[in-house]
Amino acid sequence: MNKTFGYARVSTPKQTTESQLELLHQAGGEEIFVETGSGANRTRPELEKLLLMLRAGDTVIMVKLDRLARSLTDLLSLVKEIESKGAQLRSLHDPLIDTTTPNGKLIFGIFAVLAEYERELIRRRTLDGLAAARARGKHLGRKEALNQEQKESLLALRQSGQSLRQLAQTFNVSKTTIIRYLRLAKS
Repeated sequence: MNKTFGYARVSTPKQTTESQLELLHQAGGEEIFVETGSGANRTRPELEKLLLMLRAGDTVIMVKLDRLARSLTDLLSLVKEIESKGAQLRSLHDPLIDTTTPNGKLIFGIFAVLAEYERELIRRRTLDGLAAARARGKHLGRKEALNQEQKESLLALRQSGQSLRQLAQTFNVSKTTIIRYLRLAKS
């Protein structure tokens, strides 16, 4: 038999879920899961329990979408999980967010496309920023273990016969680092 599960969340213990619970009961919530804690927190045991109980034909309702997820990416991930179980999602205060209707499914499809677009924009901005930094001569990544003066000193000491182990101790780096610099100097 299809069930309607309610999900209520407050961000702090000082807040109350009374108004959410009342609205969820009025909307037909048969079993309501209540969470206390920030939506940014990824560990939400009550939401996990709700997701485990979902079956095909069930519906998850919440008063407002921000009670379920803080970001579009998280929301889309949760909707995907809910729909993979054959269940639907409905927000009481956001009537467009209702995957039980074709219009609601369309809205979520648009959200998914926008989220993908946003990810691609961020990726491109990051790549452009890295390219611009390289063009300005900025070194990216971890700081090199040895500066140019130390590298020159390393080569001179190696040519004078010092062992790899001695060089590593002298410059306080690993033997592997010494070998890497020596190989780079040869090429």
